[in-house]
Amino acid sequence: MHFRFIFADMLKQIIECVPNFSEGNDADIIKQITNAIESVEGVMLLHVDMGKATNRTVVTFAGEPEKVVEAAFLGIQKAAELIDMRTHKGEHPRMGATDVCPLVPISNIGMEECAKWSIKLAEKVGKELAIPVYLYEDAQPNKNRSNLSIIRAGEYEGFSKKITLPDWQPDFGPAELPAKHGATVVGARDFLIAYNINLNTKSTRIANRIAFDVREAGRVMREGNPITGKIVKDANGEEVRIPGTLKSVKAIGWYIEEYGMAQISMNLTNYKITSVHQAFDEVCKKGEERGVRITGSELIGLVPLGPLLDAGKYYLNKQGRSTGVSNDELIEIAIQSMGLSQLSTFHPKERIIEYVLENKSQRRLIDMSIIAFANETASESAAPGGGSVSALCATLGVSLGAMVANLSADKRGWEERTKEFSNWAERGQILKDELLNLIDEDTNAFNGIMNALQLPKATDEEKEIRKNALENASIYATEVPLRTMKVAYQCIPVLKYMVEQGNPNSITDAGVGLLCIKTAVRGAYFNVMVNAKGLATKDVAGKMAEEAKTLLQKNHSEIDAILAKVESAIAF
Repeated sequence: MHFRFIFADMLKQIIECVPNFSEGNDADIIKQITNAIESVEGVMLLHVDMGKATNRTVVTFAGEPEKVVEAAFLGIQKAAELIDMRTHKGEHPRMGATDVCPLVPISNIGMEECAKWSIKLAEKVGKELAIPVYLYEDAQPNKNRSNLSIIRAGEYEGFSKKITLPDWQPDFGPAELPAKHGATVVGARDFLIAYNINLNTKSTRIANRIAFDVREAGRVMREGNPITGKIVKDANGEEVRIPGTLKSVKAIGWYIEEYGMAQISMNLTNYKITSVHQAFDEVCKKGEERGVRITGSELIGLVPLGPLLDAGKYYLNKQGRSTGVSNDELIEIAIQSMGLSQLSTFHPKERIIEYVLENKSQRRLIDMSIIAFANETASESAAPGGGSVSALCATLGVSLGAMVANLSADKRGWEERTKEFSNWAERGQILKDELLNLIDEDTNAFNGIMNALQLPKATDEEKEIRKNALENASIYATEVPLRTMKVAYQCIPVLKYMVEQGNPNSITDAGVGLLCIKTAVRGAYFNVMVNAKGLATKDVAGKMAEEAKTLLQKNHSEIDAILAKVESAIAF
């Protein structure tokens, strides 16, 4: 699983850590724990999700592996100091002050290496804090004890006996349960989505039945009565199970007194196999079979952008509407369709991991208002300049194409063509998003040249380093506008189709879009040529310049031919 993590060095290894602490009511305790985590320089605290009814807090932070391991250790240490498991009560299964602490590979690191880091963390916690630690998921070589629910069975109350059994000796730390802070589980896993679905009942029994209906493990088979009948066993004496309907899903039912309702609490261990919207719809179906209605749902902690975009498209498709809309609109459809704001408002900028990472990184031009962008462009600063404005022109141009596609998809009498235009609108949205990134990338490339110019040049070695850095930055500053030309050129088919096949009432909108693309390509061409002219690597410069010239000619000739059709259509 990879996210576009914005750091100064894009080659850094980045992992995420999602410790679950057995405290959800005392904000001061959690603040002390997160302060310990944030005391490690380079670690980014992304989210803190306190649950009162479960008396549990899910903390999410990220950074380079060594720093994350250090921060996780400090968090576990502080939790052991402050949380007393002897008095802990909560709906969620737990076995210690830090119940579980998974590491998740995010960028430039594989699962195998991530698992090694989690083992280092587990060993350090067991040795230095004298906390019993169990490895799980990809960090656990013994697959008979790699499942979290199997490890945690018996919970805190039953673990003082369980830990003494030969098969349940901890991987690290003492083989006895510290009464105050209990034991913990550390491991490495893929991104997991914790998802709760709300029911219009207070019955834990009904909630569990629905959970058993859908979870992959299902329920045990019984003779006669499915509730009280004798458990069926196979020839080896093992319980026979009836599998649930959803793969890669763990689920239980519980009652949340704070909300006055029962929930299905789910872990989607592979959302590419079972998506959030599939889980929601399946629970709706099974709930209806048992006389229960679903009133909404909640996501716990952070969630990747992809599952919400998929959900938005899924529900728009069910409504027979175009899916070629912005990410913001897709997310809003997902929130409304699954009732994600029923219990507390779902704020995408605070809950979607890619957005949180962007918000905590550098300031972006595309986040500015139109007025602020115009003022920044008009200021004495050299950036944003013509390259960023060219990318903006192309963004607006293809956005007009996507608009016409959506209007065409929604046109009365054209219902049979909805999918046709929806596909074009989706294509336009993809190009729009790529061009939006190029607005900032062009300015970043220019700033790279400025940074290279500021490098020291007192010695021959420093001069050589500066010269190489300046050349590399200049090459990149030429590549970015060339990329803008290429992406803008790819927008022409969208606008051409809208002129020829789209809603005729919007033909001039498509025409304006083509003019924007024509301006964008020529503007980006200017930047390619002026930057290529100053390159010392002449063969690289010549190749990019030649490609830009060819692209410019093709772009203008194709657009002029389409614009002639627009002129003909509006002539009187």
